[in-house]
Amino acid sequence: MNNMDTLVGLPQALNPAVTQTKNYFAALENFQRTFAFRQGDKVLLLTDPLLDTRVADAVMGLARARGATVRQYMETTSQMTEVPQAAKALVAEADFVVSTWFCSIFDPFFIARRAAGQRWVKITYFRDLDLLHTPQARFPAELVGEIIRATALRYPAGQDFTVKFSDVRGSDYSIEYTAEMRELLLAHNRWRGKMFADEPGCYVHYLPTHGPNLWDRTAHRNDANAPVTMSGTLYPQWAVGFAAPFAEKIGCRFESDTIVEVTGESPDAVILREMLVGGRLIELGCGFNPKAPRHTIYPAGSNAPGALHFGIDLAKPSDYILRTMPQWEEPPVHMDLVTLDSSVTVEGKSLIEGGFLTALRDPAVRAAAEKFGNPVELLETAV
Repeated sequence: MNNMDTLVGLPQALNPAVTQTKNYFAALENFQRTFAFRQGDKVLLLTDPLLDTRVADAVMGLARARGATVRQYMETTSQMTEVPQAAKALVAEADFVVSTWFCSIFDPFFIARRAAGQRWVKITYFRDLDLLHTPQARFPAELVGEIIRATALRYPAGQDFTVKFSDVRGSDYSIEYTAEMRELLLAHNRWRGKMFADEPGCYVHYLPTHGPNLWDRTAHRNDANAPVTMSGTLYPQWAVGFAAPFAEKIGCRFESDTIVEVTGESPDAVILREMLVGGRLIELGCGFNPKAPRHTIYPAGSNAPGALHFGIDLAKPSDYILRTMPQWEEPPVHMDLVTLDSSVTVEGKSLIEGGFLTALRDPAVRAAAEKFGNPVELLETAV
């Protein structure tokens, strides 16, 4: 073969002009259906100064086009850990809230408003309007819902069960669930695969990437003091705020929901030990969007299917976070530990195999994917 010959064994990338318009309109369909504004809705945006103003403009434009009214309340940061008193009257009047604030999911005032029927969209993953041009933005949100429903079926009904986590680094971690915990956790609209903010009391994420949590305090009626039966050692691959995955095997040992020991001698281990000991797990999140980039863990863990993030509320603010991520969307009393290759079993049956979400190959998920295109390309071709 002549050294001047060019080797071509794979298709050349298409000229973006061939696909960008159709792809953009596919993303807009998800956007418009997620923000399910109705005529007469009172919409409130809870924002921060670092949000792309075009995002707020897009939400406002859609709301007004549907006959909804819009107000915006901006705080100094998205790192809010509780709702400020000044915002409560505005929140109380709203039918629909769009928020960037960290406390959106757990603040008791917000929880009570949703219990009264208020609809919510959290936009942690939609801080830049240009994200509408990404594969995860145009991946069918309904298909994300089907993947979530298939995963929920792996939690057995009407019985207590154990969820176990392991990986090649030696993680050995487990959570005990009661039948009641399962019902409380899976009652959430996202676990029912409802991806659009169109039912009373709903809470959804946009972009449609961050799925419901495999465990969080909703399983305990949002009681932060309820006892939690979990234990073992997790060896995370990575954590938000660290430039690369850890070179050393760093162990985080849990007693109940609290990290009591961090092992390792590397500089990363020293930082994590100072940061994490005494911290409590508040959520164990899983990715569900096959087009979310697996190795992008900022701002809150990878959202690729089967990627996990362990959200830890710290015992005190971390100087490392303040130095490294002073403008992080989350506060310096929180850290997300990430695994991309976990295996997870529920009563011995596979939920995740080496980072692969097994629900992606369920017949119901494959059948749903066929409505939108090639199931293998949609479900198993990463970006």
